Amino acid sequence: MEREERLVRVRDVMHREFDWVDGMETVAAALERMQRRGLTALVVKKRHPDDEYGLLLASDIARKVLAPDRAPERVNVYEVMAKPVLTVDADMNIRYCARLFDRFRISQAPVVEGGEVVGLVTFLDLVLRGMGPAAAR
Repeated sequence: MEREERLVRVRDVMHREFDWVDGMETVAAALERMQRRGLTALVVKKRHPDDEYGLLLASDIARKVLAPDRAPERVNVYEVMAKPVLTVDADMNIRYCARLFDRFRISQAPVVEGGEVVGLVTFLDLVLRGMGPAAAR
């Protein structure tokens, strides 16, 4: 008997709980938000309709603020964030999402639907939530 594969889409494994940050906020304010919400990344808001989304990762803060011993109260998010960032369509098959992450050497991305961010997805989500026993049901 042939095994039937269920198509798992990014929307099935993404985190719907995420938070925003303005690029003009300080890294200290962003860190406080990350700690309060238990997040490792914040989506950076667009400044106008023709702008692009950004992403502030805890690893960016570690490399660009902590390691060089900069004061987080004196560094703005826009100085350390990644922008523009690759976004992933909510309907994308997780296999293609994993390939995209590998090709561009990224580990997470905002998920968009209708041009709006609806979640975040990570390599860990793709593997644990997309391939784990719960996904086989």
